[in-house]
Amino acid sequence: MEWDVSAIEGPQGDDWRVPAGELAQRMTQAATALSEAGIESMLVHDPVDLYWLTGGRQNGTLLVGSSESDVDSVYWVRASLDRARWEAGGDAAPFELASHPSTKSLDDELKQRGCTTTPAMQHGKMPHNQATFYHDIIGESSDCTRLLYSLRESKSLWEIEQMRASGEVNRWMFEAIYDEGGEGVSEIELAAAADSVSRAAGFGGHIMMRKWPMNCDRVVIAAGHSGAVPSYFDSAIGGTGPHPFASLGAGFHRIKIGEPVLVDIVHCHRGYVSDCTRMFSVGPLNDEWTQRLESMVEISSSVVTSLAKGDTCEMAYEGGMKIARELGYDKHLMGMPPDQARFLGHSIGLHLDETPVVARGFPQPLPIGGTMAIEPKVIYPDGAIGVEDSWVRTENGMECLTAGDLIPLHQEW
Repeated sequence: MEWDVSAIEGPQGDDWRVPAGELAQRMTQAATALSEAGIESMLVHDPVDLYWLTGGRQNGTLLVGSSESDVDSVYWVRASLDRARWEAGGDAAPFELASHPSTKSLDDELKQRGCTTTPAMQHGKMPHNQATFYHDIIGESSDCTRLLYSLRESKSLWEIEQMRASGEVNRWMFEAIYDEGGEGVSEIELAAAADSVSRAAGFGGHIMMRKWPMNCDRVVIAAGHSGAVPSYFDSAIGGTGPHPFASLGAGFHRIKIGEPVLVDIVHCHRGYVSDCTRMFSVGPLNDEWTQRLESMVEISSSVVTSLAKGDTCEMAYEGGMKIARELGYDKHLMGMPPDQARFLGHSIGLHLDETPVVARGFPQPLPIGGTMAIEPKVIYPDGAIGVEDSWVRTENGMECLTAGDLIPLHQEW
């Protein structure tokens, strides 16, 4: 039975496939990186990396040969091969697509494709039982997880355009928050308003993360004392969530006059993340909260300036922490002891938690084309306040990809 590809479309019938030329460039980058690492080939299973390399996330395995090897790259697909072929560009696909071989014949198929050694695999992503399964069939393999992570640290111009578009939707979500908010409105009602805007713009329902258990809520709204509630999530603010099994994000607290309302929103456009935080309140915030917000802006500006100069992420972190200590916020920055997060910014892309990170242990600069959410926040028992925007480092410095000056850092209902 045939199916109609015209059923797959973006708004106004847009073709939202990754351009075949973009996929070809990525395959070349991967082949070169394998050669530089002394790895003959790799098998890619992770859905996010499959999307990055093939333009889709069908059930399959991608064999990539190094640029100096005789390995013939191929995308083996279990389901759906037809859809995978269309997502990869049809006749313009920069690699071969074929039905996935049987488990019994996989080792022979790899040898026929030119593999003289066992392909590397993503041991940093694969479940233990899957890694063991492949070990028993084709032998021990090396790990290519970080090789793929490193390839994705610098975004192409096409990727940056997707993130810029994501940031625009992010701004629309804040406008919905402003329109719907007010005294007595619950956090979760506001989250629903932002969700509806994002869904209508094409949000696919998933925020992808590298860190296990790899799930999060993309609309965190924390009003008043909700901002001080700790959570399992490695971030400054978790929010209460609606119940213990979903103990992250917006809850049922209703907004009161004068309390800070922190809104941390993530949108994904064609898979690409934008991450932004703004503050709201019913009526004005008191002078203490206002000063805290101004201090977070100072720390954010310090980090952005440092990264723009080419300082390492570790140096940018230490510079921000120095300001926090001087202003007396070090015991409240990114949480309260013992639940403080130890970073001031995180790279973003197809994952919410990419590398590098503005934290200790990252002695490298944000690369040109690197994209990062910078988010200093302070937390006290009666609430939280902070700022966040997503940025890209260009040859000319740091460019904001989200709301920036178009949405005030604080708005009153």
